[in-house]
Amino acid sequence: METALIAGLVAGYGIAIPVGAIGVLIIDAGIRHGFRTAFAAGAGAAVADVTYAAIAALFGAALASVLAPVAIPLRVASVALLVAIAVRGLLALSRDARAEPTAVADPPGAFRTFTLFLGLTLLNPMTVVYFAALILGLSSTGTGPLEKLAFVVGAGLASLSWQTLVAFLGSRLHHRLSTRARLLTGLLGNLVVLFLAATIAISLVR
Repeated sequence: METALIAGLVAGYGIAIPVGAIGVLIIDAGIRHGFRTAFAAGAGAAVADVTYAAIAALFGAALASVLAPVAIPLRVASVALLVAIAVRGLLALSRDARAEPTAVADPPGAFRTFTLFLGLTLLNPMTVVYFAALILGLSSTGTGPLEKLAFVVGAGLASLSWQTLVAFLGSRLHHRLSTRARLLTGLLGNLVVLFLAATIAISLVR
């Protein structure tokens, strides 16, 4: 069981550490709204990782055939959602830029942020494929309920700890950056999200 837990930790860090659209948005949430909002965002992403790890542990190799028919619709949905999030972020930046320097935008609610990032992360079909491939490796350490549970727990702990670190680092800049600098980092983050959406869209037409 300890080996399965370690495998889950490694798997969780492996999927969480690469800084993609989710990581960029968590950092931006920390910079613009502080730790509470960024932590809610990271928790949503971590719960999505745990969900997919649990699905992979329960269904294993059968996931590949199940996902194949819906892989393209999921990618299309992820492109649409990424574009919507980026556009919404850019519009918010535009409003912030026109606002009075002393005006402070109210941060989004923690639950709303949590559900947004949960849904966005769940729309990435590669996450479940990733965990499905790794869960098959548990055959060398046992595939009983305890081993699978240990794997899922390890993946969840790893993902949540990393997302919390990302949220904390972003929040450290919350009151230390000028308004102009926060606007620039927000612009950069949303442009990265648009770039990732374009990358997925291009892969669909190839």
